[in-house]
Amino acid sequence: MRIVIVEDNKGLAQGIAHRLRDQGHAVDLLHDGDQGQQFLARERADIAIIDINLPRLSGLEILKHMRASGDRTPVILLTARGDTKDRVIGLDAGADDYLVKPFDMDELDARVRALLRRKPREEESVEVLGRLSFDRAGRRLQADGEQLDLPRRELAAFECFLDRTDQIVPKAVLVDHLYGVGADVEDKVVEVYVSRLRKRLAPFGVKFKVARGLGYLMKVN
Repeated sequence: MRIVIVEDNKGLAQGIAHRLRDQGHAVDLLHDGDQGQQFLARERADIAIIDINLPRLSGLEILKHMRASGDRTPVILLTARGDTKDRVIGLDAGADDYLVKPFDMDELDARVRALLRRKPREEESVEVLGRLSFDRAGRRLQADGEQLDLPRRELAAFECFLDRTDQIVPKAVLVDHLYGVGADVEDKVVEVYVSRLRKRLAPFGVKFKVARGLGYLMKVN
């Protein structure tokens, strides 16, 4: 699953991201309300975890933008304020859940699992790409009906390409998807993951073409 975190406390944000990535989720990490709103407006997410008190644009404003545009992505709001009134305001704005800081990571895990279970059935459909099939909900990739066990980073990279079928995917977009927005990661790391994906999926009719200076294009026969 792809989870977006918008939290200006970088230590807390990194802690949440580390926990979720260890579980195999792809995580995008942003620390500014305005950047978070713009990112969520253009990118698909399975869950968004958003702090209320953010620089430039509050979490409530981000949430209102999302719901006004028809974006039904499940949202967990984070806040240091535990008053019932504040919770009601957040839930009325369209939040699906609410966590008061400080919270236990096990509780966050449970809230994320609960939201994933509540996702509409139509979002859990299996996508077929030639000889491949991918179950988004279970994050299971099969080829000719047999399970392909990809390492989590490679699977996250595949999801990034899948979200942009027949589009050129810049290396910067892959870095953001795999490590979070603003991560200091060299392009060579992305090249390694794409190279591994190419070797694993080539027998099943999947090709990764290099658009020099632009990025990569995944094509399925």
